[in-house]
Amino acid sequence: MGVKGVVLAGGTGSRLSPLTKVTNKHLLPIYDEPMIYYPLRMLVDAGISDIMVVTGGNSAGDFLKLLGNGEEFGLQQMQYGYQKGAGGIAEALGLTRYFVGNDDVVVVLGDNLLEHSIAGAVDRFREQGGGARVLLKQVHDPERFGVAEIEDDRIARIVEKPTEPRSDLAVIGVYMYDNSVFSFIEGLAPSERGELEITDVNNAYLARGDLRHEVIDGWWTDAGTFESLHHASKLVHRSRFGEDADTA
Repeated sequence: MGVKGVVLAGGTGSRLSPLTKVTNKHLLPIYDEPMIYYPLRMLVDAGISDIMVVTGGNSAGDFLKLLGNGEEFGLQQMQYGYQKGAGGIAEALGLTRYFVGNDDVVVVLGDNLLEHSIAGAVDRFREQGGGARVLLKQVHDPERFGVAEIEDDRIARIVEKPTEPRSDLAVIGVYMYDNSVFSFIEGLAPSERGELEITDVNNAYLARGDLRHEVIDGWWTDAGTFESLHHASKLVHRSRFGEDADTA
C-alpha cells in the first residue's frame, strides 16, 4: 500500500477579491512563483509522486496550462479533479476517492506554505500503521483556525475557530489519513456554513483513538488574505536570500 498526495486548490478566494475575479487564488504569486507550486513541491520533496490537484471555479483550466503533467516537478503525470461550488475541504477530499484507491493520502491545502520539509512527518505517518496524523503550529491568532488542546501528550479535542481558545496550537493545512477517511467523510453532516468540515474528520479519528500529531519547526503561513499573501512572500524571500524580512 502506498501514499498518494492531494492538493486542494478550490474555493472562491473571496477574501482576495478583486484579484480572484479573474483567476483562482492558488495561481496568484508568492514572491516569484505561483502559490500552487509550494504545496506541490512539499509533496514531491516528501517522496510522493502520485498527485491530484482538486480545483474549481472558472479558472480550473489554467491549472492544466500552468502545470501540465507535472514534468517541472519531476512527475510523469498529474491528475486533476473539479469541485463544484464551495462545499468545504472534506467534500473536496471526498472527490479524490477513486484516485486514492486503497492507498493512504497526504492532503495539503493549496494556500499553505512551510519553511521546512514534511518528509519526516510523512515517514512517521507511514510507520504508525494507519490512522491519521496532523501537524500543529503555535500561532498568535488561534481563533482563526482549528485549535488542538493537548493532554498527556495527545490531542484531547480540536475546536474549530473558538472565540476563546484554550490553546495556541493551530491545526495547519497538512493532513495525513489512512483509507478510512472516505468512510468518515461519507458520514459527515454539513456545518452551519453548509460545508463538510475537515475538523469533523480529524475529530472522527480522535474519537477512534487513531489521531497522532506533531508540532512543526520553522515558520508556517497560509495565504488566503492580502496580509498573509504579502507575509508569505516576505517569508519566502527571507528563506531564499537570508535577508531581513518582517516575520511578525
